[in-house]
Amino acid sequence: MTHPHHITDAAEAHAFIFGGKARFTLVSKATGKRYTYRVAKAKDSDTAFFASVLTGPSNEHDYEYIGVVKTGGTHSELSAGRRGNSKHPAFQGLAWTLAQIENSNPLAMPEALEFWHEGRCARCARPLTDPASIARGLGPECAGKV
Repeated sequence: MTHPHHITDAAEAHAFIFGGKARFTLVSKATGKRYTYRVAKAKDSDTAFFASVLTGPSNEHDYEYIGVVKTGGTHSELSAGRRGNSKHPAFQGLAWTLAQIENSNPLAMPEALEFWHEGRCARCARPLTDPASIARGLGPECAGKV
């Protein structure tokens, strides 16, 4: 049985990313490294999305802009824009993920990747981003209080 916050289907992951206000975590199975992203639809555009990466402890506010994703049909392109950093590992991870899930035929989730969508803490209803917290349904602070 798969976990309800763990997306294993590439088409579902792609649809989730471009839902308009997505928050998700990508985990490398090879290194264990993880990044949490926020991808939000740009106002007045159906094809531009701003991508940010979580850089601090606040799941709501501590996001840093890394680039803009332009979509067109079945493919998208992540670019750094004026303020992004294409050399940042989080930028490269998101660009790699998009390329992998969009260029496979049929669409397939890469073996080396875990995709976790945002859950909410059962105790305080704050968004959860760490896969262990999502799996248990409680954030680290709340787990110690239950």
